[in-house]
Amino acid sequence: METPLTPIDFARRARKLYGDREAVVDGDLRLTYEQFLNRCDRWSAILQQLGVRQGDRVAYIAPNTHAQLESFYAVPQIGAVLVPINYRLTPDDFAYLINHSGARVVCAHSDYPEAIDGIRPQLRSVEHFVSLAGARADWLDYESLLAQGTENFERPLIEENDLLTINYTSGTTSRPKGVMITHRNAYMNSVGTLVHEHMSCADRYLWTLPMFHANGWTFVWTVTAAGATHICLPKVDPRRVFEMIDKERITMLCAAPTVLISLANAESSVRSNARRGVRVLTAGAPPAASTIERLEGDLGWTVTQVYGLTETTPFITVCEPRAEHEQLSISERAIIKARQGVELITSGETTVVDDQDAEVPHDGETVGEIVVRGNVVMRGYYNDPDATAEAMRDGWFHTGDAAVIHPDGYIEIRDRLKDVIISGGENISSVEVEGVLLRHPAVQEVAIVGLPDERWGEAPHAFVVLKSGATADEDELCEFAREHLAHFKAPHRVNFVLELPKTATGKIQKYVLRGGRSAIAKQ
Repeated sequence: METPLTPIDFARRARKLYGDREAVVDGDLRLTYEQFLNRCDRWSAILQQLGVRQGDRVAYIAPNTHAQLESFYAVPQIGAVLVPINYRLTPDDFAYLINHSGARVVCAHSDYPEAIDGIRPQLRSVEHFVSLAGARADWLDYESLLAQGTENFERPLIEENDLLTINYTSGTTSRPKGVMITHRNAYMNSVGTLVHEHMSCADRYLWTLPMFHANGWTFVWTVTAAGATHICLPKVDPRRVFEMIDKERITMLCAAPTVLISLANAESSVRSNARRGVRVLTAGAPPAASTIERLEGDLGWTVTQVYGLTETTPFITVCEPRAEHEQLSISERAIIKARQGVELITSGETTVVDDQDAEVPHDGETVGEIVVRGNVVMRGYYNDPDATAEAMRDGWFHTGDAAVIHPDGYIEIRDRLKDVIISGGENISSVEVEGVLLRHPAVQEVAIVGLPDERWGEAPHAFVVLKSGATADEDELCEFAREHLAHFKAPHRVNFVLELPKTATGKIQKYVLRGGRSAIAKQ
C-alpha cells in the first residue's frame, strides 16, 4: 500500500480539497487551483507530444511568473527533469548550463529569447524553443499551445528516488555544479517546512524569492500543499513589495538577508503603514540581529531563520522559537534569531565537527564544520563524480560552513571556511564583524574580507554601503567596531562603495572584494 513520496502529490490533494480557491495571482491573472492545475496538465500533454520522455531534461529561464510556477508541476509529473536556470546569467552561462544538463526543451520568458537566439548554434541537445510570454519567430508559443491542447497526458510510474530537478549552484569560484534533487528530497523538505512553519489555506504567500533558487526553497510545492495562494512578483523592489503586501493581504514571504535589509531600510513613507503580522523566513546568509530587530520591532513582523544549501533541498536547520525566548527583549531575542538553530524534524542529523570529524563541544566557542546526513541530502552532482565524492564522504555531506554549537544545541555560523580571516594567528569571523557594523546607524550593508597585511599576514577589511543621505568616515566606523569587539577583530581599513557584488540569490561575492575587481563602484 506504500506510495512514492513526491511533491507532485500535493497537487492532487490541492485540486481535491481547494479546487475552487484562489491558487495563483500574477498581475491581472487570477487562477483557482482547478484552473492552475488544468494548465499544468495541458502543458504536460504538450511536452509529451513534443517528444519529452521520462528522464529528459527541460530547462526554464524565467522570473517569478505563473508560467515558471507551472513548470514545477507540468515537467515532473511526466517523469521529466526540470532545470530552473538563473535568469540573471549571461548567454555564455546559459549555453553552458543547457548543454551540461542535456536539456531537450528550453522555455524562456519574453526578456530572454534574444539571448538564446544568439547561442542557438551551441545548444547541441535542444530540439524545441518555447516562448513563455508572447509569440516570436522560430519559437513555439506557450499560451497558443496550451489553448489548443487537452489535459490528457500519460502519467508514468514515478519512484521517490527519481530525479526531480537539477539546480545549478552559483559557481562563484568555478563552473556551476548541477545539484540532483529527488522527489523524496523535495517532499521531505516541504513537509518539514510545514511542521516548523505552519501554513493554511488562508495564507497568501508573496514570491520575493526567485523560484529558480533551490526551487524557491521548495515553496513552489509547500504553498500548494497548504492550499495557500501564490502571489507572483517578477521583480523585487521595496516599494512594490510593500504595495503588494497591502494590496494582496500577504501573510508570508521568504527572502535573503539582502532583501530583508532593503525592506528594513526602505523610506519611512513606504513602510510606515506596512501590514503587520507578516511571517518571514530568511536564509542564504546569516542575517544581522539588527536587521531582525528592526523588522520585528518597527514593522511587527515575525522573522525566522532557516539554514541549508541547494545540496540539502535546502533546509537542514531552523531557529525554532522556544517559550523562554518570549521573556527576552526584542534585541536579546534578535541575537538568538540570528542563529541557524536546530535540525528540522524531517531533514536528518546535523552537527558541527572538528578536523578529526569529532563533534565540537557545545560551548558556543569551538569552531568546526557543519555536516549533515539524512532525507534531504542531494543524490549528487550531475555528471561530476569527483565533486560528489569530495562533498559526500564518510557518510556525511560537508557544507563548508564554519560554525559553533551553543549549550542549548543551537548552531551558529561563524563563516564560510574559506572566509575565516586568520590575523596574527587569531581566527576572526567576518560574520561577527559585519553584525557589529550593521548596528551603526549610517550603515546599510557591509562585507568583511581578509586582505594581505605586512604585519599580521592578513587583516579584516570592510566594504561599506551607507544608507541614503547618511554620512560616516573610516575612523568613525573603525572606532565603532573597536568599542564593540576585541580590538584585533576591528577592520583596519574601510572602503565606501555604492553597492556590493552579489550573486543572483543575494549572496555577497567576497572573492571579488578580495581580488580588488573594478566591479566595485566607489563613492
